[in-house]
Amino acid sequence: MNPIVKDLEKQYLDKELPELNPGDTVKVFVRIVEGNKERTQAFEGIIIKKRGSGVGKTITVRKTFQGVGVERVFPVYSPRIEKINVLRRGDVRRAKLYYLRELSGKATRIKEKIEKR
Repeated sequence: MNPIVKDLEKQYLDKELPELNPGDTVKVFVRIVEGNKERTQAFEGIIIKKRGSGVGKTITVRKTFQGVGVERVFPVYSPRIEKINVLRRGDVRRAKLYYLRELSGKATRIKEKIEKR
């Protein structure tokens, strides 16, 4: 890889992030620019997909809002992402949780992972 590109990517990869896995319930804080004002907006949901590596790594977060499923793709190392908090660790057996799109209500619940001490 080009050393110039490597140096550019390195400055973004310094961001301290928690371990993110499919099934985890996360709260992503995104900086939003409206006109000349900037504010932080939180998006809380379940990670249904993780893809890519390095600077191009993204996560897809899904939540249900007023009975409608909403999915957003977040570039993990984007300067727009302020922070990501993991609220719950999900215990799932798949890498991609697309089956959650067909489910609704209580059926979308995911078991919580119990961590060993």
